Amino acid sequence: MGSIIEVVHGHGHGNIKASHRSTLEITKDDHLSTRGDCIVAVGADKGLADLSLEFKQCLRKHNSKLTITVEAGGESNTVVARGCENLTLLHPVEMVIRKTKFISERTLAVCSDKAACDLSRELVKRLTNPEQTVKITLKVGT
Repeated sequence: MGSIIEVVHGHGHGNIKASHRSTLEITKDDHLSTRGDCIVAVGADKGLADLSLEFKQCLRKHNSKLTITVEAGGESNTVVARGCENLTLLHPVEMVIRKTKFISERTLAVCSDKAACDLSRELVKRLTNPEQTVKITLKVGT
């Protein structure tokens, strides 16, 4: 089977810190408190529930690999994570990528090689601009 791609668009926010050590999150919410230190994009046009059935099925396969590319203002970073057969992928608002194997209703992928704190500070600087469009490309394959 080949790769399946989903593209999510959101925007930056003045409270984005991207300092969390084990997770990275994208949310459809527009509001972000200073406690949301794992969030890298707000106002996303998709939550987990909005991803295609084909994408979800591939992500739930054993040994599936998810490549997440976060792009904003000419800067980009790539995160590599794993899917899992136990993912529900039904949360309507949030997508969380985790370094650990912990799974909740908000989990998109586990065992990632990066969390929010590992993103380049040049990218994070762009993510703090509320006018900045953020493009997140999700590419899953086995």
